[in-house]
Amino acid sequence: MPQRESGASSYPTPMTIASPAPPASNPASWLNNQPYLLLSLSSLFWAGNIVIARHVGAHVPPLTVTTIRWFGVFLILLPFAWPHLKRDWPALRRSLPLMLFLSLVGFAFNNAISYWALQYTEALNALLIQSAGPLFVALWSLVLFGVRLTAAQLAGIAISLLGVLIIILRGDLAALASISFNRGDIMFASSLVAFGLYSAFIPRRPKIHQLSFLSFTTCCGAMMLLPTAIWEAWSGSVLHFDTVTLATLGYILIFPSTLAYLFFNRGVALIGPNRAAPFFHLVPVFGSAMAILLLGEKLQPFHLIGYALVLAGVVIASRQGSAVK
Repeated sequence: MPQRESGASSYPTPMTIASPAPPASNPASWLNNQPYLLLSLSSLFWAGNIVIARHVGAHVPPLTVTTIRWFGVFLILLPFAWPHLKRDWPALRRSLPLMLFLSLVGFAFNNAISYWALQYTEALNALLIQSAGPLFVALWSLVLFGVRLTAAQLAGIAISLLGVLIIILRGDLAALASISFNRGDIMFASSLVAFGLYSAFIPRRPKIHQLSFLSFTTCCGAMMLLPTAIWEAWSGSVLHFDTVTLATLGYILIFPSTLAYLFFNRGVALIGPNRAAPFFHLVPVFGSAMAILLLGEKLQPFHLIGYALVLAGVVIASRQGSAVK
C-alpha cells in the first residue's frame, strides 16, 4: 500500500544530492525533474497494489510478503546503489537513528499493517481511509515542524477529498452514514498515520543519493520484519510459490515498491510533503479507473465529476505557494 511522501518554500533545501546533469535528451533525466508526473505514477502503482492485495489477501501471508517485498527491492537496487552506499556511508552512520525511524514507519510497519488490514476490511472502507492520507501528512508537518498548510493547499485537499468521496460512494454522499468500521479499518488507518510521519520527515533526511536512501531503508525495514515473518510461518501461514503468488510478488517488487518509492521520494524532495500530499487522492481515482478498464465496470457520471474534482484539487494544492511556518 498504503500509504506519501509529499517548491521553494519554508522547507529546508531538498535533502538529496543531484547527480551531474545528463544530456537533455536523456528521458530518465527529464523524468527525474517532473515532480507531478512522478507523484502521479506513484499513486497509480500504489492503486494497483491495493487492488492486488485485496484480491489475494487470503492467499498470501501479509508479514511474509512484506518481508520478501523489501528484501527483494534491496537486492534489485544493490548493484546500482553500492557505489553510492560506500560514498554515503558516513552520512548514513551520522543519521542512523533517523534512518532507522524512517525504515520503521515508511517500510516495516506501514506496509505490513496495511497488507494485514486488507484481510479484514472492505475495499470501500480502505479507500475512504486512504483519502485521509493528506490530512495526516499536514498534521505531522504542523505538529513536528510548525509547517502550516496555505489556504490554497487546504482548499485543494478539501476539493480533491470531495471528489474521492463522490467516486467511492457512487455519487451518494448520504451513504457515509451506512458505513461501519472494524479492526481492519483501524489497522489501515494506523498505516496512514505512519506514512504521514515518513512523508513529513523525508525533506529532513541526510544529503545522500536516493538509491543509497532507498536501499538502506528497505534493507533495514526487511530486517525489522524478519522476526514477524518467522512467527507467521511458525503459526501455520506459509507462502506457497504458485502462479498467483509469483505474479503478485513480481508486480509488488517492481511497481509499488521500487519505482513508486523512488518516484515518491524524488517528488517530495522537489516540492515538499504538503504540496505532494493531495496526490494521495489519485490512488482511489486510479483504483476506480482500473475497475472500469480491467473489471468491466461501467463509467458513470459520478466518476467524471469525481475525477474532475480530484484533478482540480491536486492542481490547486500543488501549484500554489508552499506551506509556511
